[in-house]
Amino acid sequence: MNPERYQRILEVLKARQTDLTLCLEEVHKPNNVSAIIRTADATGIHKIHAVWPHKNMRTLSHTSAGARNWVEVDTHDSLDDAVSAFREQQMQILVTNLSEDAVDFREIDYTRPTAIILGSEKEGISQQALAVADKDIMIPMVGMVQSLNVSVASALILYEAQRQRQIAGMYQRDKSDLPDTVVQRILFERGHPVLAKVAKKKKLPYPLLDDCGQIIADEAWWREMQYA
Repeated sequence: MNPERYQRILEVLKARQTDLTLCLEEVHKPNNVSAIIRTADATGIHKIHAVWPHKNMRTLSHTSAGARNWVEVDTHDSLDDAVSAFREQQMQILVTNLSEDAVDFREIDYTRPTAIILGSEKEGISQQALAVADKDIMIPMVGMVQSLNVSVASALILYEAQRQRQIAGMYQRDKSDLPDTVVQRILFERGHPVLAKVAKKKKLPYPLLDDCGQIIADEAWWREMQYA
C-alpha cells in the first residue's frame, strides 16, 4: 500500500459516522440495495442494517462490491433485533411514512444518533416498524406520484443528514470514532487485500501497520503466510 492510499483511507475513516445508520426492511432488489450502500459510503456512513427474514432475500452477493467493501452491513432475521441494536445506541428511530403526523424530513435534527427505517419496494413500511418509530418523516411531493424509489429517498435523507452534520463539524475529526482494532482491520483488508485474504484463510491474526501503511510482522508470521 502506498502512503497516499494509506492517508486517503485514514481520512475516510476519520469522517465515518458511527451513530447514523439506515435499516432496510426487506428491501430486496439488488440494484436498490447497491445504490443505497453507495450513497451510505458517499455520506460517511460506517454501517447499515438489513432485515432479511428469508435467505432468498439476501441480496448482498449481487450488489456493488466496490461500495460494499467500505460500508458494513449487519443483517437481522427480525426487525426487533435491529431495533434493539438502535436502542442500545440511544438512537432516535425514524420511518419514511406519509401519515397525518409525518414531518418534513428536513425538519429532523440528524446531529442526534439516528436510525432511519426504509420499507420494502412492494409493501412499504410494516406496521411493526411504525409502532416502534419515534417519528414518521416524509419527502414533500407536488407531482402526481406519491412515492420515490427507496434508493432515491434514502439519498435525499442522507444528504440532508450530511449537510446538518457538516455544519456541526461532525466530519472534521482528528481521530476516527471507530475502535482502533476496526481501523487497523479495515486498513489491512483494504490496503493489502491479497495478503488479507491469505491471512483470513490461514486464520492468522492481522499484523499492525506503521504510519506509512506498511506491515509490521515478525518472521514467524511471514513464514506462516508463505507456507503452502
